[in-house]
Amino acid sequence: MKAPGEGGWYSRLTPEPIDVIEAWNLPYHEATILQYVIRWRHKNGVEDLKKARWYLDRLIQLEE
Repeated sequence: MKAPGEGGWYSRLTPEPIDVIEAWNLPYHEATILQYVIRWRHKNGVEDLKKARWYLDRLIQLEE
């Protein structure tokens, strides 16, 4: 099943990120970080790494 707005991009991957997220029961911040890191080379480049870093910094801030 395609994720809304993704046009099936993640469906090229095995396993699909959504399957990993659900299997590992990842919380929102961790799931978002994972998705940005997985796709950065194939979609939005360094912009995605910066987005992943933003969520990682936010997670660190929440945990501190």
